[in-house]
Amino acid sequence: MTTRRLFASVLATLLAGGTVAVVLTQTPSATAERRGQAPVVIGHRGASAHRPEHTLLSYEAAIAMGADYIEPDLVSTKDHVLVARHENEISGTTDVAVHPEFADRRTTKTVDGRPVTGWFTEDFTLAELKTLRAKERVPDLRPDNTAFDGLAEIPTFEEVVQLALRHGVGVYPETKHPTYFDAAGLSLEEPLLEVLNRYHVRKAYIQSFETANLRELRGRTRLPLIQLITYGGAPYDWVASGSTRTYDDMVTPDGLREVARYASGIGVDTRRVVPVDASGATLPPTTLVQDAHRRRLDVHVWTIRNENSQLPADYRKGNPASPVHGRATGDVAGWLSRLIELGIDGAFCDDPAMGRAVVAGRPA
Repeated sequence: MTTRRLFASVLATLLAGGTVAVVLTQTPSATAERRGQAPVVIGHRGASAHRPEHTLLSYEAAIAMGADYIEPDLVSTKDHVLVARHENEISGTTDVAVHPEFADRRTTKTVDGRPVTGWFTEDFTLAELKTLRAKERVPDLRPDNTAFDGLAEIPTFEEVVQLALRHGVGVYPETKHPTYFDAAGLSLEEPLLEVLNRYHVRKAYIQSFETANLRELRGRTRLPLIQLITYGGAPYDWVASGSTRTYDDMVTPDGLREVARYASGIGVDTRRVVPVDASGATLPPTTLVQDAHRRRLDVHVWTIRNENSQLPADYRKGNPASPVHGRATGDVAGWLSRLIELGIDGAFCDDPAMGRAVVAGRPA
């Protein structure tokens, strides 16, 4: 599709009230040959700026808005079926709290070293989870999304894959808390690969904030793997093993060289590329993109969000004194354009239509 036709398609989507998310993504090898290609669009948890995240409603919207990939976070049920949820604790994303038949399932667990209280997917069978309905996780930030509360089930990973294949888009699954689920006897990697292999999925990335499971996957799949890197902290598998290394060590030249032994790219907090000061204003960019490219690693950034409160101070718009300023739309297009200028290979976006529009306005 030409840039002109693509922009017209995106404009029509925007005028119809749609949105889009973005990621520059590619194949697992020959990174240098991919430089200069236009970014591809990845719907972060679907089109989560416009529908409750990790629902088929959200994924369908992202596809309609032009997403090339849709991203499910994966956790396990009691009967070892992978489902799409931001976390295994589901009180914030479902109506489980109003189901009296599940009141006794509420409990406190330690997840990645932190106590968490609520209801957990691993304490429910898939059939039980299917009786619940999804709701907006951050209603104060996205009040319009609450209009869709109660309309969607919790989808399985298989259902997300089937949807993606019907529409010719890719999937970008994340394994959530793999060390935790291993300890519970519900390893995520085996059912993940089983679904991908059964449906002969070739357009996919697999991502994780931990390292051991990606190293294991490297020997079991040819799909590209993405090492996720937060702005602070450390991979939980390192913490659990007693290692003192952190994500800061991972973004050094030596750290990137190690990552390149098992991954095809890194997925990083935008502050790893463009830091911000205490006021939220942007600082000069780091050399991470160039350093990663020297190791033939792609760089995907997360997360590009529309709301002022989710953007660097330089890109916020409107009157800061307004009571709705935080959830009002800022200059998200300018922010994404800045990151693309710095050479990133991908960006997770909550709004695929906006991301697609930005990409359409740039030369391929």
